[in-house]
Amino acid sequence: MSSDAFTALFAAKPVLLAPMEDVSDAIFRRICRQLGADACFTEFVNVDSLLLGCSRSERKLRLEEDDQPTAIQIYGANPARLVEAARIAEAAGPAFIDINCGCWVPRIARRGAGAGWLRDPDAMVAMAEQVVRAVSLPVTVKTRIGWGPEDQMPIVELASRLEQVGVRALTVHCRTAKMGYTGTADWRWAGLAQAAVRMPVVVNGDIRTAEDVQRALAETGCAGTMLGRGAIEHPWVFREVKALREGRSPTPPTPAERLRLLREHLLANVAVRKPGWGVPYTRRYLAGYLRDVEGGAALRAHLNTSGDLDDWLERITTLEARVVDSARGGAHLAG
Repeated sequence: MSSDAFTALFAAKPVLLAPMEDVSDAIFRRICRQLGADACFTEFVNVDSLLLGCSRSERKLRLEEDDQPTAIQIYGANPARLVEAARIAEAAGPAFIDINCGCWVPRIARRGAGAGWLRDPDAMVAMAEQVVRAVSLPVTVKTRIGWGPEDQMPIVELASRLEQVGVRALTVHCRTAKMGYTGTADWRWAGLAQAAVRMPVVVNGDIRTAEDVQRALAETGCAGTMLGRGAIEHPWVFREVKALREGRSPTPPTPAERLRLLREHLLANVAVRKPGWGVPYTRRYLAGYLRDVEGGAALRAHLNTSGDLDDWLERITTLEARVVDSARGGAHLAG
């Protein structure tokens, strides 16, 4: 992505699909982009595995022509390996490169990767500078407001220092690393960071609805928003944000639409992963797809114990026919 295109992306107050391991793969990115996501991030790319030639890490770098704008996110604890991995990622043709300095999962953070960088902000800034100098694409950082229960979180000063070494945008998940996903995200910190820098700051954490997006932007003055769990729960949120932007009332998905997209996602997963893995892999999205569908809870309970593709397709089709007939009956009565 050129510098001008990068600037234009963030000037439009984008709504971004967050990087999520085993979630934001090419299939889910395509679904979210079709529903209105302005840009997407890959799953986490482990730089150590990538440099060892791990096929799974290499797969995460493969971007199809229609998978743009997408940023490749890399993570690791060694600056030299992050630099080398950034160069490999650049060759894959992403819109930009993002450095994960926010993953709180203990097995990652304890090694100094992800949010582990927050324990040494000086080292984080020095590492980011090395990556910026190594590639020609824009480099961004995703992090949290701090490591632990500090009275004064380091994120505001850190944002300024990262900007000074050439980082082009910063995403702030508004919890500390030690909070994980507990407690409430404090968007105020993202707003303070944005007020301290000229580069775009993206607010992240507890943003699940189109109304949340509007409120987060209004309260923080940030340049964009990022959705993670909210997108898994309801990928139509991107469509609903677009409607609000255009002054229209958001249209929720119908039960039939939810089931159609579930089938589409299932078949795409099976095409890439084969039935033995593609079917169970789809279970992580069931709660979102089947929400507000009459009979959806029972279907979800069954599918969570079934690994048979034909069984999934038959039961999805049966419930889809039932909800379509119910909708027609309701429309007839209303008429």
